[in-house]
Amino acid sequence: PATPTQVRAAAAAVPAGPGQRPAAVLTDGQEWSAPVLDLPTDPAAWYQLTAIGRWQAAVVDTVHPAGQDLLASRSAGAPSATAGWYRLPCSVSVLTCAATGPGVQALQTLLHVALAEGLPLHHTVVAVTAPGPGRTPAPVRAALTMLDGRVAAAIEVPHEPHIRSHGLADPLPDRSGARTAARRLARAVLQAAHQAAGDPLPHPPVPAPTAAASPTSPTSSTIGAAR
Repeated sequence: PATPTQVRAAAAAVPAGPGQRPAAVLTDGQEWSAPVLDLPTDPAAWYQLTAIGRWQAAVVDTVHPAGQDLLASRSAGAPSATAGWYRLPCSVSVLTCAATGPGVQALQTLLHVALAEGLPLHHTVVAVTAPGPGRTPAPVRAALTMLDGRVAAAIEVPHEPHIRSHGLADPLPDRSGARTAARRLARAVLQAAHQAAGDPLPHPPVPAPTAAASPTSPTSSTIGAAR
């Protein structure tokens, strides 16, 4: 249990432009070579964290392979983390794959499984990232065309040498194709959220009081943010 003040104090404030509210970033601050932290896998835990921090929206970067997750959970008859993200109120999933033949094949397999599981693909935005410079291969362009109408949007993210060389420590050039793609991706996610939850979006959830949390009830702390 944590208070809103404690949660917000743990985040680094990112300056915003004129008339914009600053963003808050929760990061471990480790080097790229450091091992990945052992973080909660339950999507509801991140939803609760957003509610406690009183943030209007949250962008959570996950590392689990969604297709493998859905197939394994279906085989085991257990809930999947991917389905858990879709079940959250006003959530939009962004799936990423490489702009290669094997990359889009894995994406197509995932979408078939997601449809079989009844997941709302109209709450999904796909980001296809180019692994190198050059024109998008024909099989990838054909796969993107087939995505039209099946997902909310499919955005191509071009190869960006600046990121490969400097990471995200330095801002991207103003004319960067990746910066333009990022804006398109953000607009697509917001539009999908409006279609799913209305425009304007609902107010942030009110977290459950920490004093009411029961150590024997898993729903008191993980789903207490639901309105």
